[in-house]
Amino acid sequence: MDWKLLFLNSILLGFGLALDAFSVSVADAMAYPDMKRGKKLSIALTFAVFQTLMPLLGWFCVRTIADKFSLFQKAIPYIALILLCYIGIEMIAEARKDNKEEERSITSLTFVTLIVQGIATSIDALSVGFAIADYASMEALASTVLIGVTTFIICIFGLELGRKVGKAFSDKATLFGGCILMIIGLEIFIKGVFF
Repeated sequence: MDWKLLFLNSILLGFGLALDAFSVSVADAMAYPDMKRGKKLSIALTFAVFQTLMPLLGWFCVRTIADKFSLFQKAIPYIALILLCYIGIEMIAEARKDNKEEERSITSLTFVTLIVQGIATSIDALSVGFAIADYASMEALASTVLIGVTTFIICIFGLELGRKVGKAFSDKATLFGGCILMIIGLEIFIKGVFF
């Protein structure tokens, strides 16, 4: 395997896969523009870990239980739609509640919410297992780690962009963030079912 080609392919895969995580990062930061640096790092790290693990899991499935994995792959768009719409609806409900309350709390962006977002934005990365199926184990590991690092960097940019937008539209940011998550879920669903 040409390691330079693996590096380039992995960065490009990481960029393509990270777009959903980037969008969710923007939505999270729009909804909570005053979040602390540690929270931003935990969001970006969550997305990076899931974007690392999902392609590796896909690679493992393709190499061991390919016939069963292809059946599960059909459910991926539905799972992503349900998870992201659920979180989006919760954010919209919170935005309506926030209109009655003066102070918005970052605590609603909980560990469980981050895990659900991580799964929802990375579940389509399972199919990358097909793209890297011929990689040896160390090559697959290196590729997925590069995908994760790329995701982390892109999400940091998304969080900063979302913070700036969120500060500008603070009274409607949580509502917009929830709508963005639902649109991302629909986009993953439409892409996965119809294309």
